[in-house]
Amino acid sequence: MTRSPRTTWATIASDEVRYRPLYARVLGLRFVNPGGVLCFLFFEGAVTLAVLLALAELVSWWAVLVLPAAVAVMVKLNDLVAEVVVRSAALVPEQERDRFRRQMEPVVGRARVPTTRYAPGRVGADRPTAPAGPPPPDADSRKPRGWSPGASGQV
Repeated sequence: MTRSPRTTWATIASDEVRYRPLYARVLGLRFVNPGGVLCFLFFEGAVTLAVLLALAELVSWWAVLVLPAAVAVMVKLNDLVAEVVVRSAALVPEQERDRFRRQMEPVVGRARVPTTRYAPGRVGADRPTAPAGPPPPDADSRKPRGWSPGASGQV
């Protein structure tokens, strides 16, 4: 079963296909639209990584052929998964889409902020009732451990 270019699910117009990078055209990507830099990283980056791994003797020289092919297979698989997602989303009725959008709307609220603040240089400003920070230690907590009135050695 072949499809004409007009009936495909492709997200790219047919007149723009010839301006796509060679990597995307060779793989026949219809839903994933990588740019020139990403196609460079997919192919030349995979070849460079494979050469470096082979020069470090971490893999055999077959990796120079296998790694770019494995990356291409994964990119094509990603394109096929994107196609399935788009088709399944197109089957959802419009009423369900609207209900989902209503459920996913973010809730925006406002916090109440007090308007009067303490300003040290302002006359008549409201003074805070308690100082900020932890409470001051009481007098007994400042004494060293084991201290008692008769243990200081003074007469």
